[in-house]
Amino acid sequence: MHTTATAAFALQERAPGRLLHLHGRLDVSAATDARVARAAAVDAGQGDLVLDLTRLEAVDATGLGVLVGAHRRAFRQGRTLVLHDATAPVARVLRLTRLDRVLRQTRSTAVA
Repeated sequence: MHTTATAAFALQERAPGRLLHLHGRLDVSAATDARVARAAAVDAGQGDLVLDLTRLEAVDATGLGVLVGAHRRAFRQGRTLVLHDATAPVARVLRLTRLDRVLRQTRSTAVA
């Protein structure tokens, strides 16, 4: 398991290249670390790349850019980015920006 952390954001890689857990706030202060970690995960894995957002409290415009960048990078490599269990505040931002129409989302009690 790989962990990246800042004062307000943490990312844990549970299944190399397949499952990342995001915690805290995905904002401008966390964007660089998040970009590096998700790029490594996209490059290292196969199949769907699941971002578990169960504990992601908030996302700003820069954080949305990280998610869109992950989506594009995954697509270029024949993979699919999946946002799993987005919290209500994050889901609301995705709806308001209409990214909920672009980024694949799932809701369930179990993650791979």
